Amino acid sequence: VALATQRLRVRVLEAAGIVGGRGEDSSVIITLPECSAFSDIPEEALAKVLSYLTLIPRTRQPGVKFIIILDRRLDTWASIKTALARLAESFPGNLHLVLVLRPTSFFQRTVTDLGFRFSPEDFMLKMPVVMLSSVTDLLRYIDENQLTSEFGGTLDYCHSDWIVLRTAIESFAVMVKDIAQMLQAFGTELAETHLSEECSAIEFLLLSHTEKYRRLKDAIRSVMREGRQLLSNLETSRKEGDSDTCWDMTQDWDTMQRLLAQLTDMEMAFDGFFDKHHLKLQQYLQLLRYEHSFQEVNSQERKIMLVTNIFLTALCVFQEEMSRAQVLILHGHQLAAGHHYAMALIIQRCNELRHQSDTLTSYLIISKQEKSLFLLQAQRWCDDGAYLLANQQVDKLQSKEGAQAALRDIEKFQEAAPPLLGAGEDVLFLEYESVLTPCLQVNTKTFQKHSSVQALIHSRQNCLRKLAHKHVRPIQLVAPRPENPPHEIIFCVVQIEVIHDYQTNSSPPYSIDGEDGTDLLTRHVIKELIETERIYVEELLAVLLGYRAEMDNPSLAPLLPINLRNKSDVLFGNLPDIYNFHSSVFLQDLESCLESPEAVGACFLERKDHFHLYECYCQNKPRSDSLWRQFSDCPFFQMCQKKLEHKLALDSYLLKPVQRLTKYQLLLKELLKYSSGCERVSELQGALEAMLDLLKSVNDSMHQIAITGYEGDLSNLGRVLMQGSFSVWISHKKGPTRVKELARFKPMQRHLFLHEHALLFCKRREEHGENADKTPSYSFKHCLKMSAVGITENVKGDVKKFEIWYSGREEVYVIQAPTVEVKIAWLNKIRKILTNQQKHLKGLNTFPMIKCHCYSCTSTLSNV
Repeated sequence: VALATQRLRVRVLEAAGIVGGRGEDSSVIITLPECSAFSDIPEEALAKVLSYLTLIPRTRQPGVKFIIILDRRLDTWASIKTALARLAESFPGNLHLVLVLRPTSFFQRTVTDLGFRFSPEDFMLKMPVVMLSSVTDLLRYIDENQLTSEFGGTLDYCHSDWIVLRTAIESFAVMVKDIAQMLQAFGTELAETHLSEECSAIEFLLLSHTEKYRRLKDAIRSVMREGRQLLSNLETSRKEGDSDTCWDMTQDWDTMQRLLAQLTDMEMAFDGFFDKHHLKLQQYLQLLRYEHSFQEVNSQERKIMLVTNIFLTALCVFQEEMSRAQVLILHGHQLAAGHHYAMALIIQRCNELRHQSDTLTSYLIISKQEKSLFLLQAQRWCDDGAYLLANQQVDKLQSKEGAQAALRDIEKFQEAAPPLLGAGEDVLFLEYESVLTPCLQVNTKTFQKHSSVQALIHSRQNCLRKLAHKHVRPIQLVAPRPENPPHEIIFCVVQIEVIHDYQTNSSPPYSIDGEDGTDLLTRHVIKELIETERIYVEELLAVLLGYRAEMDNPSLAPLLPINLRNKSDVLFGNLPDIYNFHSSVFLQDLESCLESPEAVGACFLERKDHFHLYECYCQNKPRSDSLWRQFSDCPFFQMCQKKLEHKLALDSYLLKPVQRLTKYQLLLKELLKYSSGCERVSELQGALEAMLDLLKSVNDSMHQIAITGYEGDLSNLGRVLMQGSFSVWISHKKGPTRVKELARFKPMQRHLFLHEHALLFCKRREEHGENADKTPSYSFKHCLKMSAVGITENVKGDVKKFEIWYSGREEVYVIQAPTVEVKIAWLNKIRKILTNQQKHLKGLNTFPMIKCHCYSCTSTLSNV
């Protein structure tokens, strides 16, 4: 209850209180102790205090009764009468009994008895009142342990402590209410926030909302800490207090628990609401950026479509826009896969881009074909014109009629020329700039040839016009020499060479001016590395757009089998991550090395951690292959392959990452061969070793995932360092197992996996049959922790054998490698593991022993 002021609240509460005791029928006892200022307390304030005191028990126990003890031993009958009248008027609860301790002085006691007996007031009809002469009389109505010491009881109660406690609880309740109002206000602000179409404004909103959220969270945590501290104090008081005083403490403890639970629920609801709002705002920002990019690409493609009505845009501009559109489509599918709230709109935009790109591509292909056909027609027209001039007979041109006939032939031939040939060389070059490419086997010689033929025709026309109007000695034509090719025509007036070039243009040989042969070969290898990397990135993008993205295309859903839906992550693995790495990072790194091939090694070394993406891809490859075998004949894949114009099926392209990984080490070997004198040859060597280690790691991990029967997490054993098949004999120091193992003369064939922390013994299993899976599996048999392993490097009788012993030679495993080289490699790796363990445990006094029994020496190494 909110009182007028703090001073008035304390003053009124000091005049009354719930002591914690109980009367008959569990009635709650309220005491009104001796208070000289009771009559000065305002009626409204007294009513609020009584409402507050009765509200607490009534809330917890509806219908509860109350007993009031009115202590007026030092007061007068007038004061008693006034107090009882005010109680009868203001008391809001079920008043069971009023016990009045009358004045102790003789005069006031007599006046009180007479007044109470002979002058009854209205309040006596409203409530039962009992006059008591002393505190001893109270024991007839209330037990001793339910009364405080001032009334002769044993109940431990401090009214000032109760006021402090209730004030703290009420203050905490007010803080909880304030927090609720702040959260409500912030929620309303978020809900009514106007969303701008400017990305910068949304970014500012995200930052400001996050800052307000953090401040509110700090406020909630602060209030929560205060509440928990108050609850802890209540818990301590409950444990330390007497059992008879615990009722009110328990109720206060329940109140704090309820308030803290409300605060926790508010915080959880607030967190959930803010997370949803924040995610939606982030997705709105993503949608804005995507929409802006879409509008830019869409506008540019429309410009290209409009421009192509006048002349064909340069191929570089077209290819750049097509690449942007493809990246935008891929980004759209990634947003849709992330359950964006505007998924339908994003998919629609992707379909629009795809349709517009396909339309533009088709249009440009048709236009390109038309322009290419025109160039061929222009070349043919030039050739026909040259032959027409060359085949005109000299003797017939001497007469006027002959000259006129020749003029008519030339004019008729010019009328049949392609329309644009008369527009001029500059216009022709602008019109057909994009098709002047080596792949179409045309170049600017077409325009040069046209200009030359036109000059010949104009010259011949001038000569023939003179012959047609007057008889002069005609210009003598010289027939082509037999030894000249038919493409060369010579006139006496002007000489011109008409050249045809229909054979394929070959690339010029490498120039070695200023470079020796080694530098030339090095540059050739780096160019091959970069070109193949570009092709690799393009193929990955084609697969992701042509297959993976199309699996989310609603229009193709009928072609997609039900069991194949939502399986793109299984079929393609982490191929998008591999594409992003190569297109955004590694290709740029390699292109920067075009002029400095010696820096290639550093590129591989800096990015070697990224290449572990291939381990994840290869580990998923069996699942991908299995899924492909089930659905390889479905119409969806056939349609995608036809649309991409791929000669090979999807599984061939899914093998590209594995093939690319092996290609790197071959190209690095070539570079290393031609870079022996290079300053950075060590980096190339390191890059080659890193790629070889990666290939080995990928191969080992492919074997590791085929292990079955191991109870535990294989990742806890560390990375697989080596794996291979061996012949194994096992002997135990004692027990029946020793007899059994010694009786085994034939070795067991086991596949060993050497991890960083353990050595696994497995049995290789392969299925046989027509439809059997050819991939081997490995049944787990035994595990040795490397922390308890020792080795004997040589075993007499066979140079390919070595011993691995366990727990102080309790178990000895004789291992026979297929070759001495394999044995040495395994021993080096095991020795390195044990040495690293010794370094980590340096400082311990004793270690198990690793013994090396060589033919020439015997040495002991301390290790674990």
